[in-house]
Amino acid sequence: MSDSLEVTARKTSGSREARRLRRQGLVPAILYGHGEKCVGLAAKREALEAVVRHGSRVVELKGAVKTSALVRELQWDTFGIEPVHVDFLRVSASDRIKVRVPVDLKGECPGQRAGGVVNLVMHEIELECTADHVPERVHALVGHLELGHTIKVRDLDLPTGAKALADADETVVSCTLPSKKAGEEAVTAPVEPEVIGRKAAEEGAAEAGEG
Repeated sequence: MSDSLEVTARKTSGSREARRLRRQGLVPAILYGHGEKCVGLAAKREALEAVVRHGSRVVELKGAVKTSALVRELQWDTFGIEPVHVDFLRVSASDRIKVRVPVDLKGECPGQRAGGVVNLVMHEIELECTADHVPERVHALVGHLELGHTIKVRDLDLPTGAKALADADETVVSCTLPSKKAGEEAVTAPVEPEVIGRKAAEEGAAEAGEG
């Protein structure tokens, strides 16, 4: 089920208006697509951040407009802390859209029990799917991943009707032996410990021999 987001209409646009909205805790937005005119909107920053944290790609806009929309682009401030602008694209449930979703690991890897390290190579993947079946994330099932083996794009657990746009042979997860630290393989020759008094005794014996 999609998250909902309350939006209000913007009567004017421009950088001055955008700054005014941000001072009020609002994020400027624009809605477009489906051959309809662009609409200037604004959303409460806290509500938009909650949608982002939840990982929603498609939201139900309500208030000034009532439609399903894809979060097409989200712009952040210089420090990447607060959203400063968002683009919404109108979609219907049957529209096929392209989205990028995170990849996470699911299960207990047998290769890890054998001393291997699980490496998540692909952290997110681009999918083509219908707007009403956008997953929050894609699971890489590592329950059968043995040491020295990999999980490819073709092995991912995708929702019904979704298609991965990455190469089917691209590696998503691998299980390998841990890399050894620098110098770990170096073989150090044994050093004979110095015995206190040996050097003096040897020197004394040498002097006696000379005498």
